[in-house]
Amino acid sequence: MGGLSYSRGVPTDTELDQLRAFVASAEADFLSDLEQLVNIDCGSYTKSGVDEVGRWVADRLRSLGADVRVEANQELGDTVVGVWAGAADGPRVLLIGHMDTVFGEGTVAERPFSVRDGRAHGPGVTDMKSGLLAGLYALAALRQLGEWPFGRLVFVANPDEEIGSPVSSSVIRGEAEEGDVALVLECARANGDIVSARKGVVDLVLRLRGRAAHAGVEPEKGRSALLEAAHKTVALHALNGRWPGVTVNVGVLRGGTRPNVVAESAELEVDLRATSRAAMEEAEAAVREICASSAVSDVSCEIDERARHWPMEKSEATVELVRQAADIAGRLGFELKDAATGGASDANTTAGMGVPTLDGLGPIGGLDHSPGEYLELDSIVPRTTLLAGMLLAVGRRDGA
Repeated sequence: MGGLSYSRGVPTDTELDQLRAFVASAEADFLSDLEQLVNIDCGSYTKSGVDEVGRWVADRLRSLGADVRVEANQELGDTVVGVWAGAADGPRVLLIGHMDTVFGEGTVAERPFSVRDGRAHGPGVTDMKSGLLAGLYALAALRQLGEWPFGRLVFVANPDEEIGSPVSSSVIRGEAEEGDVALVLECARANGDIVSARKGVVDLVLRLRGRAAHAGVEPEKGRSALLEAAHKTVALHALNGRWPGVTVNVGVLRGGTRPNVVAESAELEVDLRATSRAAMEEAEAAVREICASSAVSDVSCEIDERARHWPMEKSEATVELVRQAADIAGRLGFELKDAATGGASDANTTAGMGVPTLDGLGPIGGLDHSPGEYLELDSIVPRTTLLAGMLLAVGRRDGA
C-alpha cells in the first residue's frame, strides 16, 4: 500500500458526459431494482432475506463479468464477493456495500417502497440499497465506456454491517491487505457531504461478580455487584471530555434477581468512540483500569469485547481522494464537500489497515434507521456518475 500517482490522466469532460448519459438512461431500471431490493425484509438477523438480496447481487456481478464467490455462514447471511482481474500493473481497488438493514421481519409489509414528493421511502432505501445499486450501475457505466483500468477490482457485499460486520470483517480485511484504495457505498450525508473520517468504536461488556445474601436478614454477608456497577458507571462517564473526540457511554446496566437478594452479578454494556487510534487506546486502557479497581470489596470484574472498528482518520491519501471527488463533482455541475461523522462503517476497517479510504459515495438520503428514512431521487444520476468517475480516476493511477 502507498501513495498513488496519475498515469493516464483524470476522466475527460467527454468521458464524464458519456458516463452520465448511461446512468441517466438506466435510471428507470435503477428505481425498479431499488423497489425490488427494498421490498425484501433483510434485517441483519433475517438470514433468508439477506441471502435473497445476496443472490440478486451475485447474479448482477456475474452479468458484469465478475468471478463470484460466496462465503457461507450458518447463522447470519452469506458474504458475496465479486472479483475482476486486470492488468498486473493496475491499481487494486475495493468497493464495499452491505445488504442488511436494522429493521425486523414484517417491516416491508408495514411500509413498503414508495415514492412521493421527489423522495423514495422504505426500509433500507438509503442505508444502503441505493448505495449497493450505485456501485453496480457505476461499474456498468464503466463497462459501457469500454475501459477497465484496474489491476484487481473487488466488490464485497456483506450481510452484517449493521451489527459490526462480525462475519464479514475477516473477508474485508483479507481483500484489503494488498489494496490501494477502498471506496465505501454508504449514503452521502443529508446535506450531500461525502465522508472522509469516522470515529472508531469498541463495544465492551463488563461482567461483575459479587456475593448473594438475604437483603433483610444478612445483608452484611453480601457483596452487591449492582452497587459496584453503579460506581463503575459514574467512573466510566467521567471519562468523557478527558480526550478530544472521545465518548464513553454505559448504554445498558443489568443485574440482580430479586429486590430481597443482594445482587450477585451485573453487566455493563459500554460504547467507547474516538476520533484517533491513540486516543481510543488510551481511553480503553482507562476503562480496563476502572474494571480492575473496585469500590465494593470482593467484587470482581471481567471485560469481553463484542465488536471493534478502529477510527477512520483523514490521512493525506484521503485528502487527495476528496480533492479528486470534488473536482469531478464540480465538472458534473455540483459542489462537493467532505465531513467527519461519529458513526462507524466498514470504511473504518480498511482505513484502520492503512488503505486510503473514502466513504459516503452513495446517493443522498437521511433519517437512516428510522421509519422516515428517505432517498433524494434527483441525487441518483449525479452521485452514481460521480462514483463511476472516481473509479475511472483511481483506475488510471499507478501504485507508488
